[in-house]
Amino acid sequence: MKRASILVAVAFLAGVGIGGFVQSARTATLGQKDTRAADLAAIEKLHRADVEATLTQDQSFLTALWSEDAINLGFPGPPVVGIKAMGEAYAKMKAAYPEFRVLKYEPVITEVQIADGWALEVGTFAATYKMSAKDEPVSVNEKGMRLLKRQSDGAWKFALVGMK
Repeated sequence: MKRASILVAVAFLAGVGIGGFVQSARTATLGQKDTRAADLAAIEKLHRADVEATLTQDQSFLTALWSEDAINLGFPGPPVVGIKAMGEAYAKMKAAYPEFRVLKYEPVITEVQIADGWALEVGTFAATYKMSAKDEPVSVNEKGMRLLKRQSDGAWKFALVGMK
């Protein structure tokens, strides 16, 4: 009788252990889904801010979209590295082309991969702009990728942007 009680107790404890393991795995999976959903929502917020900042060409707003150590390959010349250099590049662009206007900017992100506080996204970026009031509009449609970096507050910022 005693032997049967021990076997029942061992089986019960094994069941509790397995059940706990399964529950923790299920909770971890749900937690990962919740984290991914929160990350995607924060990334979408960055996308909306990117469109607004690009259309307004507000230098401070544009600069605020970048992480401290970001790299922008979109300016003419060598890569722009760091938030301070980013602000200077936007100011230089504004000084050189004071009438520059973005008439349309429509990024279409086709894929986002998120891992360990980084996100890689690829897509197409359609834009129409005028270098000055007298110039004809220029339209572009480029393929590109952007590397995003999660900030300590959960927001996302651009870390590397490159277009083709």
